[in-house]
Amino acid sequence: MKKLKFAIIGCGRISYKHVEALVKNSEEAILVATCDILKQRAEDKKEEYIKKMNDKILVVNTYSDYKEMIEKEEIDVVVIATESGYHAEIAIYAMERSCSAIVEKPMAMSIKEADEMIDVANKNNVKLCISHQNRFNKPIQKLRESIENNKFGKLINGTARILWNRNQGYYTQAPWRGTWALDGGTLMNQCIHNIDLLQWMMGGEIERVYAECDTFLRDIEGEDFGAIIIRFKNGAIGIVEGSACVYPNNLEETLSIFGEEGTVVIGGMAVNELKTWKFENENENEIKKELQVEIDNVYGEGHTPLFKDLIDSINEDREPLINGEEGKKAISIILAAYKSRKTGMPVQFPMEEFASIDMKNNN
Repeated sequence: MKKLKFAIIGCGRISYKHVEALVKNSEEAILVATCDILKQRAEDKKEEYIKKMNDKILVVNTYSDYKEMIEKEEIDVVVIATESGYHAEIAIYAMERSCSAIVEKPMAMSIKEADEMIDVANKNNVKLCISHQNRFNKPIQKLRESIENNKFGKLINGTARILWNRNQGYYTQAPWRGTWALDGGTLMNQCIHNIDLLQWMMGGEIERVYAECDTFLRDIEGEDFGAIIIRFKNGAIGIVEGSACVYPNNLEETLSIFGEEGTVVIGGMAVNELKTWKFENENENEIKKELQVEIDNVYGEGHTPLFKDLIDSINEDREPLINGEEGKKAISIILAAYKSRKTGMPVQFPMEEFASIDMKNNN
């Protein structure tokens, strides 16, 4: 089986995880090009890949224009890790030219953009995968298995707490951060992974969303603190607490699920550490030992299995596990929260009723 040819567009903060994932999937994938508007960053990413592969004869071409790269190179998959506001535009351009795409979170800045991405992928028979890599964490997979096996009984509530620090320097260093056009606030940037996990565990289908948000400390357009209440159609209630203002450093990222017959809490740097596992006739310590994984970064180790799943989805001609429809669910909650913030009222689903919400215009 020939190796799939990958290209990385956007060689900033997160891109080292994409290089790592390609190296660990090197039997089935190869990096052929890197692209960044700052050409030196594309060069650096190329050298990083070649060094990790320990293969000095590898040819990886570098570009500062993604359109030029897509036109000149034979590419099976583009990995898009640019500023969030450009994700949809780049993904649509690539997919219209027969490239599959892995898109970093958030997949888009509006439901309209997300739907267009999904439609383009379907029309061109390519795969669209959204990088919610924490779904592949071992404790998260174990929790999902328990949900599917109805071990909790009736679900009551779940909480996603993202209590982090992003100081003003973080936003000054990259001025697109915190803007409505290219990023949004802490809910869309820092909290989206845990919001995705919460909705995945609690049943997905939503009845309404209510939010309170504000900008307390950071000089940004979006919020630096947000709280969301989610009522799911199955009756369960979700609670999101997201902050970029915790003093002095990151405190926690925790997912908690509560049901009539079970309680699970997962924390750690990347929602990777099992804190509590309470089910009748199950040994909590044994489960913790089974799922113990050391993580030293907030991105976790999920990119490697996410890339593997995308590769398999192409070879098996199936949908990726985290396709466009799955990726749209978290941004739907956050966009509804932004609308609730503006109106002071709960936002009723289905989400088609607020498909016109566009963060780029903040309306």
